[in-house]
Amino acid sequence: MTPPRRQSARHRTAVLATVPAAVAALLGAAAPTAPGTGAPGAGDPYFPLSGNGGYDVRHYDLTLRYDTTSRRLDATAVLSARATQRLTRFDLDLKGLKVSAVTVDRTPAAFRRDGQELVVTPRHALKAGHEFRVAVAYHGTPKPVTDPDGSADGWIPTDDGAFVAGEPQGPMTWFPVNGHPKDKASYDFTITVPKGRTAVANGVLLGQRTAHGRTTFRWRETQPMAAYLATATIGTFRVEQYTTRDGVQVYNAVDAREARAAGPVLKKLPSVLEWESKLFGPYPFRAAGAIVDHAPDVGYALETQTRPVYDRAPDLGTLVHESAHQWFGDSVSLTAWKDIWLNEGFATYAEWLYDEQHGGRSAQQSFDALYARPASDGLWAYPPGDPGSGARIFGTPVYARGAMALHELRRTVGDRDFFRILRAWADGHRGGHGTTAQFVRLAEEKSGKQLKELFHTWLYTRGKPNSA
Repeated sequence: MTPPRRQSARHRTAVLATVPAAVAALLGAAAPTAPGTGAPGAGDPYFPLSGNGGYDVRHYDLTLRYDTTSRRLDATAVLSARATQRLTRFDLDLKGLKVSAVTVDRTPAAFRRDGQELVVTPRHALKAGHEFRVAVAYHGTPKPVTDPDGSADGWIPTDDGAFVAGEPQGPMTWFPVNGHPKDKASYDFTITVPKGRTAVANGVLLGQRTAHGRTTFRWRETQPMAAYLATATIGTFRVEQYTTRDGVQVYNAVDAREARAAGPVLKKLPSVLEWESKLFGPYPFRAAGAIVDHAPDVGYALETQTRPVYDRAPDLGTLVHESAHQWFGDSVSLTAWKDIWLNEGFATYAEWLYDEQHGGRSAQQSFDALYARPASDGLWAYPPGDPGSGARIFGTPVYARGAMALHELRRTVGDRDFFRILRAWADGHRGGHGTTAQFVRLAEEKSGKQLKELFHTWLYTRGKPNSA
């Protein structure tokens, strides 16, 4: 994500995805409030009600019909899941929309609303290990949530459709979800919009058909995806499609009002992905591209999986940043929101590396310019390794000081080992999750050096650290 511009920064046939056993254990770890009851949250201290306990979603099949004039959404979500404990009741995250029916394994289930929770009681208890399907029919006018930093996320209406960007809380504004990044799944999207509008989601476009004044788009993302990275952005777009030399299917959708500014930058996307693949390892998905909307009130871009969504024409640095997230944040995802620097610090450092290798200033110069800031500067206000909930997770320390931590690592271990570490991290956790502790262990293993003090200083110490 590129941080909101108000912070004066440049940036912010169904296939069931497998989830590592360790992640499934994490999903079941949130203690239920009563025997047989799935917990209403996944146990993340930053967002206590994000996600749910007791089950693991393998696949979402979302059928959406959106009227861009009335802004009404009529939808059905079918979740294929596995119980990680005995369940007599479980929760889904869903905010603001009206539910008309719920079934579990095609049998009507009782349900009630409790704030952002949709509480489902199946007719028969689900045994631990049981694979089940939940179907939810719902409708209404989706509205975004307002994050602690004042930015909106989720389903954000625009003058010609919707800008859909879900970090960190937004998925629940448009579909029932186990909304914590720990629970990744594959997705199918069937989105029907008025003729003349385009609906863009994640993965590969399977097809589109126009009839009776409406067009239906079918998208599929087979790789595991955190819910906040899902999109269903709708607008009046100019579409460009092609395949890269590596066989990646590119789909760009650009609002005409942004086309002139976006065109020269998007032409660089294949070369940016090729450059990042050389540094970080093979591109992790079958599809790529960009959604460039005209949404000036949003104030940020987001690395929605396979196809980042931009609120306006991006500059090259933003394109590099959001593309780097496909490795760091999308393929390798968070286990807890406190480790957000693993996403943003890495993507920011990718910008520094791109500048360094394309005739701009060196990464050392980028580091030095930041380090020159006085101890009273907001850059040093809190540690990026555990910034605290609220606005801090998208604050300057997470992005800039996170990148500085990586540069200190590079200076300590040398270029050869540093780039080996980055590739090993992306490869070893591909399609899964990671934690800061795991990254530190990997860095020590690959370099043969003791690095805990370095990471403690740059990630967890308050105030301005001493630089080596």
